[in-house]
Amino acid sequence: MSGAAETGSNHGTWRRGLALSLGLALCVPALVGCAGRHKTIRYDREQLARSLDDPESESAVLLGDFTLEKVIDGDTLRVVGINETLRLLAIDTEETFKSEKARRAYEEGWETYLTKAQIDRGGKPVKIPTPLGEEAKKWAVEFFKGVRTVRLERDSPDEIRGRYNRLLTYVYAEKNGEWVNYNLESVRAGMSPYFTKYGYSTRFHDEFVAAQEEARAAQRGIWDPDKQHYLDYDLRIAWWNRRADFIAEFKREAAGRDNYIVLTSWGSPRALKQHLHREVVILATVGDIYPGDGRKPTRVNLSRRMFGDFPVVFFDEDVYASSGIGSSRGDFVRVRGVVSQYRNKRTGADILQIQVELPGQVARDPHQGAPRVMPGDRDWPLGQEVRGVLVDATPAEPREPAPTELAPPEPAQASEPAVADRGSHPPSRH
Repeated sequence: MSGAAETGSNHGTWRRGLALSLGLALCVPALVGCAGRHKTIRYDREQLARSLDDPESESAVLLGDFTLEKVIDGDTLRVVGINETLRLLAIDTEETFKSEKARRAYEEGWETYLTKAQIDRGGKPVKIPTPLGEEAKKWAVEFFKGVRTVRLERDSPDEIRGRYNRLLTYVYAEKNGEWVNYNLESVRAGMSPYFTKYGYSTRFHDEFVAAQEEARAAQRGIWDPDKQHYLDYDLRIAWWNRRADFIAEFKREAAGRDNYIVLTSWGSPRALKQHLHREVVILATVGDIYPGDGRKPTRVNLSRRMFGDFPVVFFDEDVYASSGIGSSRGDFVRVRGVVSQYRNKRTGADILQIQVELPGQVARDPHQGAPRVMPGDRDWPLGQEVRGVLVDATPAEPREPAPTELAPPEPAQASEPAVADRGSHPPSRH
């Protein structure tokens, strides 16, 4: 993207901008605080089961109408009747300032603030509070001004909750007699890019692409070179789209094949049980990895939801190393193998797993990882010299990104350390 941030010398401008954004953000409770006095609708599992009876019906993606309780930031809302905040699909707004520490860091100057954050992340895309994040929250508050009821819809019937148990939704508000998609309009307004890190929108891909191009052409929000926001959106979008392409290719191949399983889908636990002792191909992100010690195999958790991941085990360390899965943490992979079952000796629970005996059972894109641009590199968008920052500093090892945000809501099987049974059903040698 094109983007020259305001320099640290423009203290008056960015101080006033931040103060205005923070002040307006405080208006959120006043605008939506009385929503809780309206009739409460509770979303429950029985309602979910009924909506999934016919996946082709409109009700399969409609969660219902809910009273708006609070706008938390540009991509997080709370409604009455759902305990968790909502995870809004296809958008990812910049962060808001929630701590005094972040505000003090920002007051060192925009370029210094951004450069230090980039170094701390080891060159990976940062996720930090920005004035544009505050603007996105302000824009959301204005969008929902006077709105009492919002309509929630899913992207597809079988993608329901995220890894942290939040409902994955599009949010609609009624304006002038029409239901308007907030997610889409936030991209059109330049408050967010079209966020494809966990896959393209099934229902509105073309609309999101068009909205993003409209915002970019008009230099709105994150596309305005005079505003303070992340400077690497072109890199981010290319990275996200590479992941989304990997997902889309799997889903194309999965059409009509019941043994191709997206681990985050609502029906994946049932599908895995139905394929016990049979071969499956699983799409998932790589989560925690527990190295073997000679007595136990290396266990790689494929991410589903917190405390409910799916274990893949490697008895042969050479196979594990050759598969490359150890360098794909946070990335999407395919794992092919026969579903087996073992009993956890500590809990007595029956655990499903896949044993990998050949490197070819794991398929991955080695270039799917996050881009890295360190301050001082040729592609770094700011100058080579930033006041108070040593741009060629060696960063600490960055924290790995959280695994997938897509996961079904039902309780998952435990992911206890595997003491795997080699069993009599080895995986097919593909």
